[in-house]
Amino acid sequence: MVPYDQANVHILTHSLHYGLAVFEGMRCYKGDGGSAIFRAKEHIRRLFDSAHILQMALPFSQEEIVKACADVTRVNQFDECYLRPIAFYGDGEMGVVARNNQVRVAIAAWPWGAYLGADGQSQGVRLKTSSFVRFHHNSMMPMAKTSANYVNSALAGYEARNNGYDEALLLDVHGYVAEGSGENFFIARDGVVITPPLMSCLAGITRDSVIRILNDQGVTVKEQPFPRDLVYIADEAFMTGTAAEVTPVRELDDRRIGEGKPGPITRKVIEVFNAALRGRDPRYRNWLYQV
Repeated sequence: MVPYDQANVHILTHSLHYGLAVFEGMRCYKGDGGSAIFRAKEHIRRLFDSAHILQMALPFSQEEIVKACADVTRVNQFDECYLRPIAFYGDGEMGVVARNNQVRVAIAAWPWGAYLGADGQSQGVRLKTSSFVRFHHNSMMPMAKTSANYVNSALAGYEARNNGYDEALLLDVHGYVAEGSGENFFIARDGVVITPPLMSCLAGITRDSVIRILNDQGVTVKEQPFPRDLVYIADEAFMTGTAAEVTPVRELDDRRIGEGKPGPITRKVIEVFNAALRGRDPRYRNWLYQV
């Protein structure tokens, strides 16, 4: 454990210069059975998957890192918090292809509220289709949650906010809806929910959770490409992510979606998801890792 102001790295840390780092975003919630990290094992498995894609050998086991996440939460005496595990190449060799530097792993925790604002979660957010395109699988490695990939997200997010919107919606290289700058995306039309396939978006842990919840509610979920104009005429839309949780979308490109407020499918997903986070739904208690 290192105090906040002593958690430093060398200025020549390789990953600072070249973006070769993998990370996760996780949340711990206080529930009926005490504080627990939501889907901790799935998050850390994805961390290892991301590292494997980059050919980065992590110096700890998945079990050790999951336990360390719980330890960081407990030592900080947080009932609820956001957790950021990150693995990166430290200082040593420089140059793009230097691969002999030590792989370092760090875990930080801090309190963090609603990523897109409390009003956004209750009323819905306004999106703008970005001029930046979600990169192709042969350009980067979008299945990996890497630091470098988020330059694409940052540019799209800055553009949307600079133009007065809450968040960006990125299209893929074929012109179909991909994802937000840090969220997966869903629409509902005529009682059927549609979300982009994994060839267009990150394999989100919250995305997976919501698909499971929708299936359990008897709602048909289709993972398929769709154009942005289908979003305009959707009945509902919402975004998912560890930071964003489940956030309704009320507008895209100045076009109201449905009635311009969270619809019945979205509201039900939020209700069940929030119950799952806090251990109040027995169907999903295996998603919780007790601190």
